[in-house]
Amino acid sequence: MSTRPSRRRVVTAGLAVSASALLGSCAMGGAGGAGGDPHELGGDDEDGSAGQRAAKLTGKITVWSWDVAATAMKRLRGPFEERHPGVTVDVVDIGYDNAYDKITVGLRGGTGLPDVLTMEGSYLPRYTANFPTGFYDVARRGGRFRDDFDRAAWRTVTGGAGREKVFGLPWDIGPCALYYRTDHLRAAGVDPKSLRTWDDYVRVGVRVKEATGHKLLVHDPTGSGMFPMLLQQQGQSSFVDGRIALETPAAVRALTLMKRLADHGLLAYEKNWDGLVTAHKEGKVTTNPLAAWWSGTLTGEMPELKGKFGVLPLPGFTADGVRTSNIGGSTLCVPAQSEHAEAAWEFIRFVLTDTGNQVAMLKREGLFPAYLPALDDPYLSERQEYFGGQRVNAVFARLARNIPPVEYTKDDAKEKDITISAVNSVLLRGKDPRAALASAAQRLADATGRKRVA
Repeated sequence: MSTRPSRRRVVTAGLAVSASALLGSCAMGGAGGAGGDPHELGGDDEDGSAGQRAAKLTGKITVWSWDVAATAMKRLRGPFEERHPGVTVDVVDIGYDNAYDKITVGLRGGTGLPDVLTMEGSYLPRYTANFPTGFYDVARRGGRFRDDFDRAAWRTVTGGAGREKVFGLPWDIGPCALYYRTDHLRAAGVDPKSLRTWDDYVRVGVRVKEATGHKLLVHDPTGSGMFPMLLQQQGQSSFVDGRIALETPAAVRALTLMKRLADHGLLAYEKNWDGLVTAHKEGKVTTNPLAAWWSGTLTGEMPELKGKFGVLPLPGFTADGVRTSNIGGSTLCVPAQSEHAEAAWEFIRFVLTDTGNQVAMLKREGLFPAYLPALDDPYLSERQEYFGGQRVNAVFARLARNIPPVEYTKDDAKEKDITISAVNSVLLRGKDPRAALASAAQRLADATGRKRVA
């Protein structure tokens, strides 16, 4: 999710299909369709002109967002308006369920969009690819912030042949780690520090199941489960250089691991967000390899389990391998329809490139910063009572600097549906991972016209 999920904001299969269908039907049409270059927000923030422009800003800007993201911007609009008395900010919570349908319709018709859009990081690249003139290119304003943001998040806002265009700024990210039940591991005689590799993870899962009867983790059969996370941990997505990469060694390795977990009976099959939360609330499972925002769900929805969870880096595919990935994250961007693009950009910069604002959003709304300077704030080193005094935010802050950047494309929605089918053919029907992925790659090639990685 773009920010910490709630029941209202979990992406359903129906929404994914709806948004995908709209994109597919209008990728070549509408005001933001193929052809031409994106609008460019000119000027250079380093020549001193930025302050002069900001001082003269006037008008009303409208911002679309949802849930805690909208809450955060409603809180921050007051300080922004004090700094820019000629500007007023209207933050509209459009709700998550129909957000992308509204965005797609607005891009297709060339009207009706706000001045600032919240978009999930994994979604923005498909929209900028399908609607290349639908967003402002803010490279001349925002390009200088490149090194201030997490590398993986920065890739989601860039585009063009050499990735020289910048379509917004990253907001929050979802660095991944392994949440675990301390009492379950203790009952099985397992030292959490022994969980260094995914092979260790499988062995520990078998041991915990034999000792306590608990499964290791939840798999939701309506989604692709750990597969995208495991791919990114290895430095790729389902596409590499525009080609379909579902048959690479990394992809086979990821799905083979998932099959091992299924074959050992370590998966608890639960559907959707409520199933995931309930399984943890009732103690059905011992671990959850998930993003930083899950800690907010634990503290908010399971206060009675205080002291029973710890956090470790993800197991690696090798002992010295990458031990994190990313799930979720969002961006702010300026649609080309904006009549107040200068003010819109200043609002985005105010919210996202200020350490104080970023840390406040982590404290109050649970939004984990993509802005790297914020990760050095003392707040992230504080102990968290819920996790037995562990410095959990510090764990995620260290991991956030090592998230591998991966590729997103305009065909991600099609890929997702095909991958879900492949994953479940392996986990639920025992199909060979390599064969399932080869079949999925061919289906995706037929659907998109893309070539497959050899």
